[in-house]
Amino acid sequence: MPTLSSPVEDRRLLSYGEAIRSGFDYLLDRFPEVFIIGQGLWSPWYVGNSMTDLDTKYGVTRIIDTPVSEAACTGAAVGASLSGMRPIVVHPRMDFMLYAIDPIVNQAAKWSHMFGGQANCPVTIRSIINRGGEQGAQHSQALHAWFAHVPGLRVVMPSTVADARDLLIASVLSDDPVMYIDDRWLYDQQDFLPPPSELDLRDVKPQLLRSGSDLTVVASGYSTLLGTQMADFLSSEDIYCDVIDLRVLNPLDVSLVVQSLTASRKLLIIDSGWKSSGFSAEIVASTLESISPSLLSLAPLRVALPDTPAPSSSYLESKYYPTVPDLVCNVKSHFFDTHV
Repeated sequence: MPTLSSPVEDRRLLSYGEAIRSGFDYLLDRFPEVFIIGQGLWSPWYVGNSMTDLDTKYGVTRIIDTPVSEAACTGAAVGASLSGMRPIVVHPRMDFMLYAIDPIVNQAAKWSHMFGGQANCPVTIRSIINRGGEQGAQHSQALHAWFAHVPGLRVVMPSTVADARDLLIASVLSDDPVMYIDDRWLYDQQDFLPPPSELDLRDVKPQLLRSGSDLTVVASGYSTLLGTQMADFLSSEDIYCDVIDLRVLNPLDVSLVVQSLTASRKLLIIDSGWKSSGFSAEIVASTLESISPSLLSLAPLRVALPDTPAPSSSYLESKYYPTVPDLVCNVKSHFFDTHV
């Protein structure tokens, strides 16, 4: 008599990059209207292990490696989405995706609005953040705040292995244009995952990854990983944090942040972009609009990149990007009047 396998047996150990590939595989296998277009899709140098052998499995007519023209391949994908397809555009570096601003911001994000909701543009733009390795100012930018500013464009920024896969699937199955932003600094994470599921992106809410009433930590993408590592370190010193992973930046939901602050009364935002006019400011503003100022016992603290382009020196990079020791030091000095 056959026996059912346990949930543990059904789970597979995947890295963050492999989870993205698993999401692509799921979509390409089940939805013939899905195809992927962009630069370097057949090369691990461009996209790591997130697309390994997909061109062999599904053919080069569904995994379309294009010449270097961000505007052309993005415009083609937007047009295909208006014709009933569900394309995924891959930009291996967010910096160079700026050549495609017009089809993303002026076309995809506006289409449903201009046609009174009677037409949709279900295109997914995968934009990869690259940093470190002395790549310098033009290869190291996290520009998520720019795109979260645009009405009509959903912005997703997964931090966990599970979300790397499941939010990709949800993005592609959404009838709205979605900016799916992943970060190469997350690719080494691993987790045991159950089979993929189809989430409705409209129902995806922020997620509590660590629990504690001493401090509320809010982050997205790679910054969430920093936040959880910081929280784990602080717990050894009896400081316990709520770590909230936003997951979706547009539309932004701060209800879980507000709920957490009723206990902690202290707010830390960690952001992988620049501080001035960055997404950390939007989190602070949206949160303070929803609470009484007297709820906070201290001013909020934002930890983000300094307002300067990324350096090209490994030594300067070590000073430019926040680390877990940096976060611990800032938290202790700002919120608990102690120093590391």
